[in-house]
Amino acid sequence: MAKRYPIGVQKFEKLRNDGYVYIDKTAWVYQLVKSGSYYFLSRPRRFGKSLLISTLEAYFQGKKELFGGLAMEQLEKDWVEYPILHLDLNISQYDRADSLYSLLNDSLSRWEELYGTRPSETTLPLRFAGVIRRAYEKTGQRVVILVDEYDKPILQTIQDETLQAEFRNMLKPFYGVLKTMDGFIKFALLTGVTKFGKVSVFSDLNNLMDISMDDRYVEICGITEQEIQTCLKEDLEDLAAAQQMTHEAVCAELKKRYDGYHFTAKSMGMYNPFSLLNTFAKKEFGNYWFETGTPTYLVHLLKNTDYDLYDMAHTETDADVLNSIDSASCNPIPVIYQSGYLTIKGYDPEFKIYTLGFPNQEVEEGFVRYLLPYYTSVNTVESSFQIQHFVREIRRGDYDAFLSRLQSFLADTPYELIRNLEVHYQNVLFIVFKLAGFYVKAEYHTSRGRIDLVLQTDHYIYVMEFKLNGSAEEALAQIEEKGYSDPFRSDPRKLVEIGVNFSDKTRNIAGWLVK
Repeated sequence: MAKRYPIGVQKFEKLRNDGYVYIDKTAWVYQLVKSGSYYFLSRPRRFGKSLLISTLEAYFQGKKELFGGLAMEQLEKDWVEYPILHLDLNISQYDRADSLYSLLNDSLSRWEELYGTRPSETTLPLRFAGVIRRAYEKTGQRVVILVDEYDKPILQTIQDETLQAEFRNMLKPFYGVLKTMDGFIKFALLTGVTKFGKVSVFSDLNNLMDISMDDRYVEICGITEQEIQTCLKEDLEDLAAAQQMTHEAVCAELKKRYDGYHFTAKSMGMYNPFSLLNTFAKKEFGNYWFETGTPTYLVHLLKNTDYDLYDMAHTETDADVLNSIDSASCNPIPVIYQSGYLTIKGYDPEFKIYTLGFPNQEVEEGFVRYLLPYYTSVNTVESSFQIQHFVREIRRGDYDAFLSRLQSFLADTPYELIRNLEVHYQNVLFIVFKLAGFYVKAEYHTSRGRIDLVLQTDHYIYVMEFKLNGSAEEALAQIEEKGYSDPFRSDPRKLVEIGVNFSDKTRNIAGWLVK
């Protein structure tokens, strides 16, 4: 009988009753419940946050039968049922002023049907506090509060400051109830993709323990290497057989594509569970995380801040930046990190500085491919074909063709959308050559007013210099002066030196010279 993989299944009860594959995370759930009361966890999308919330819900409902054969069965002896208020902010689109109010009002109305209401409770926070108090009084047990995707209204309005401020002002006192009603609350967990800063929704709620960058809970969402080798051993063998690969080669490919999420400086790499389970279900490798959609707020943030994408892939920062997003900030790095597009690659303990990078090939290739239509004239449908042609031209030594294609990438970009032409050129080159770099060897460096690039194929080595408002001759001369080609002089492959000049006037490549 074929295995059932819980792709899109977020309910613990359904997963257990219907025989889906489950990697046991209940030991961490037990630890969470027994060692504190108020928690916050941020993880990238499709990382198992909703399933974690659902697991906690089943546990606090006292549904012992669902935990048979799991760590929790041995750990928990009491199995008490608690009143649960589960708020899922993922189920709505926040594009109108009343959309958040409607969702909160609907949730409160459902809880009030169970626990009653009072005429004097006219605001959302008063109604929430009243429900918590009466749930405790009616059941004799303190209340469990679970909030899924708490930040969705804030993230979806990142480009609309007025609406975002409205949502923030609605959520701040609503979440603040958790602090004022502490005596009636047993446990609370808020999850989301990001953590917004002090001016945001947490300013009235400072008693949450943030476990997003906590070594104790690194494994609570996601899948580890050890879990793959033990719980998914047969799946590895089936995938290896289907792909006609060795066990070692399949493990290496999975690691390259889906591993590499580091949530603390010292933690092991975590695999994206959505991509991993899709790979085992379909018996083939793919960019599954990106097929479920990439948040457009990220692209808007990058473009509106004129962010240099080269810096994004080589950035250093500290824990304060990573841990908190000020909704008024122009720094896109914490949003990109918390959304899962960058992860911790290194740490300097002396200065407490983190080095960030793409976690794996799926994220790197998918993200850069997603950016191409936003920075060039290439539309989403054509982007794969254009990069294919570009790589073929590079491989066969047709430099005039691939430079003409590069010109076409830059053409027709609305001038009013580009505030910093130099950064725009650098970003287009970064995207195009990053994508080419998945098929040919590409080394890319950038500094003010110029970019140098080395492309290597089986038969050619291209050494290229790009200048802004200079000349192709100057660019070619720079290759000679800096000795960029020297390491390749004895290589049997054909060496091609190319000087390229960008012009502010034409807003494109003005010309190139080849040696």
